[in-house]
Amino acid sequence: MQYVLLQALFLPLLLSPVAYYLGRKAGAGATAWFSFGLLAYCTAIMIIPVLSGSYEEHYKWTQLFGEFGLLLDGLASPFAIIIYVVSTVLVLFSKPYMVARITATFEERMKSQKQLVGDGTTMIESSSLKNHVNNQIGIYYALFLVTAMGMLGTVLATNLIEFYVFFEVMLIPGFFILAFWGYEDKRRVALLFFFWTHVGAVILLLGFLAIGLNVGSFNYVDIQKHGIPPHILGFAAVAIIIGLAVKMGSFVVHIWIPHFYRAAPTPLNALSSGAMLGVGAYGFFRLLIMLMPGQYEHFALALNIWGLITMIYAGIMALTQDDIKKLLAYSSISQMGYILFGIGSMSALGLSGSEMLFVSHSLGKVLLFMMVGALILQVKTRSLTQMGGLAGKMPITAVCAMIGALTICGIPPTSGFMAEWTMFNGALQTAIQEGSMIRMVSFGLGLVATVITMSYALWTIKRVFFGKIPEHLENTKEASWYVTAPMMVLAAFTIVIGIYPDIFFNQIIPFMKGLVGT
Repeated sequence: MQYVLLQALFLPLLLSPVAYYLGRKAGAGATAWFSFGLLAYCTAIMIIPVLSGSYEEHYKWTQLFGEFGLLLDGLASPFAIIIYVVSTVLVLFSKPYMVARITATFEERMKSQKQLVGDGTTMIESSSLKNHVNNQIGIYYALFLVTAMGMLGTVLATNLIEFYVFFEVMLIPGFFILAFWGYEDKRRVALLFFFWTHVGAVILLLGFLAIGLNVGSFNYVDIQKHGIPPHILGFAAVAIIIGLAVKMGSFVVHIWIPHFYRAAPTPLNALSSGAMLGVGAYGFFRLLIMLMPGQYEHFALALNIWGLITMIYAGIMALTQDDIKKLLAYSSISQMGYILFGIGSMSALGLSGSEMLFVSHSLGKVLLFMMVGALILQVKTRSLTQMGGLAGKMPITAVCAMIGALTICGIPPTSGFMAEWTMFNGALQTAIQEGSMIRMVSFGLGLVATVITMSYALWTIKRVFFGKIPEHLENTKEASWYVTAPMMVLAAFTIVIGIYPDIFFNQIIPFMKGLVGT
């Protein structure tokens, strides 16, 4: 099959107007199933070349930037597959949630217009609610498909400028989704989100330009072949580290994330935590470790400690939250800290575990955000103090949420166990081989961070699903199959990977051994 990666990448973009048209003319169900089928097809054709090993495609582009290439190797394939798997299931989950959210924003606007008039009437003629929802849901799915395309393009890129273009593309739809259908001060938070992520992207671009203009090429292969001039190595490395750390939400540059998660619609929360943040982690592997191995060795210990601080700080902050969205926001920051901790391990096992942590975090956190979406739809609250005893009313949601919590805690037989085991194994090996007391202490404190993770994750499940059910929740029912079916798929997936991790490790570990040795 020709043009496999080109199809997987650009079909969502090219067919996004069709999703918009279907939404307007046929409603939410038609555009949701069209988007689902499209992403499922793209996911399937992308898995085929993975089975035969590394796969790449190259196309002519412009002399200014080099060739346009798409590469699916041992590093890119787990990221690419999980990004599209998560996007595919979220398409169905989005249908009932976004219909409810669009309806709510429409009603809020109508009430505001009537209040402005003052006499209980409005001179503003509006379309019917049904037409409004159909129009808005079409826009949402078009933006969703462009976001998925941008994330995949960043992972498959073989060129610095190509990476930057797709990196920006994946951020812009999120700004509009938040500004149109977010909560509370959504427009201010949308600007905050855009400012932080765009500043991070611009800093990243400065590093890219320094490399490309001095090497004479922006292609990864050429940069590895010719090497980066020593006089710009330090600047380029720092720019790339800061730019990617902003995207991951590492400590100090994490400030935008709690506001973003609190205000964003839940499908955007799930997509961001389950895929977008991980693109920053991918950049560390591809841009720092592969293109600047000497600088990686220089900064590795600092990255390890930075990851540790992020793990502990965000975990403690999660324990203090009552809004379940903000709790999961700090949880996502903490989980990115785990990945950064593993990136700083300087061992093949540590790096392999770090990449597998992206897989497990994506599955576990998307499950938990789907739980939040189900609660918002059925319970109409995000406050933990107003919930309890819902396991009997929402049994499927409760079981899937528990599996998601166990995944981010690293409890067997979920995928999180194998990811954390491998990562901490690699970190300990490096500490022993180097005889580094700092690394040994960091390893020990990393284990303490897992206790904090278990505390907030299991405590959240207890407060939501166990204990005495409040009187006002007695009539609560399970969410629709659009919500529960995708949850069951991801819950099964994380257990399958936990039992048979070689689904991804067969790709990841050989690649990492070739990258940094054993």
